[in-house]
Amino acid sequence: MLAIPRKVYPARLSPAPTTGLLPRMTRDVAARAVGVWKVFGDGVAEVTALREVDVEFAAGGFTAVMGPSGSGKSTLMHCLAGLDTVTRGEIHLGATRVTGLGDRALTRLRRERVGFVFQQFNLLPVLTAEENIRLPLDIAGRRPDPEWFRTVVDTVGLGDRLRHRPAQLSGGQQQRVACARALIARPEVVFADEPTGNLDSRSGAEVLGFLRASVHDHGQTIVMVTHDPVAASYADRVVFLADGGVVDELAGPSADKVLDTMKRLDTEAAR
Repeated sequence: MLAIPRKVYPARLSPAPTTGLLPRMTRDVAARAVGVWKVFGDGVAEVTALREVDVEFAAGGFTAVMGPSGSGKSTLMHCLAGLDTVTRGEIHLGATRVTGLGDRALTRLRRERVGFVFQQFNLLPVLTAEENIRLPLDIAGRRPDPEWFRTVVDTVGLGDRLRHRPAQLSGGQQQRVACARALIARPEVVFADEPTGNLDSRSGAEVLGFLRASVHDHGQTIVMVTHDPVAASYADRVVFLADGGVVDELAGPSADKVLDTMKRLDTEAAR
């Protein structure tokens, strides 16, 4: 059994005032981590990616997760989404305790209740944009709701590109197809890992605008890992990680506020 390191780490910093768009505890919780540790390897190869993480993500909100490389951002997202297990602690999706679910239950949860958007678009090149969007429903043997399909396509702004294959689309258009695919099954939470990492600034803004609209117009819940203060400014709230733990959060972020917070955390870590 993997041992949890016993080193004493600095206490979590006090959260920023919650006067922004998403006051804490005023909405239902879509996903949460409770006392989560994630340890990879053993012995001299042991690496602690997450240490005693307690964090909640409000339903109908857009949360960005930030931190330096190796801070545990993507590991936390993978654990929340049921893509990876935790060493200690619990993960909850809505009222469901994800920790301890069997493979079949996890597969069903990821297929029916969670959407994914990654830095790599992961579109099937032989399928059209429409076929890629519908793919999760086709795999599950479900027919798309025509009205919701039109709503998603209108929101993503690709109504005139549905018959195009990925090679005929720009990077931003491909990522918007990936976003629409994540939303088509009406998941409880969409997890996005660096969704603009491979895009230029204009295409990135298009994708972020779509994610923002899906929250504002359709009540979608989005948890996005990013290193970009501009991308984080599209969110309602930013959670900051360092050395595997949550160290701060910011409500109603702007790019300047996010950058200032990151600089302050870097200065405090260097002391």
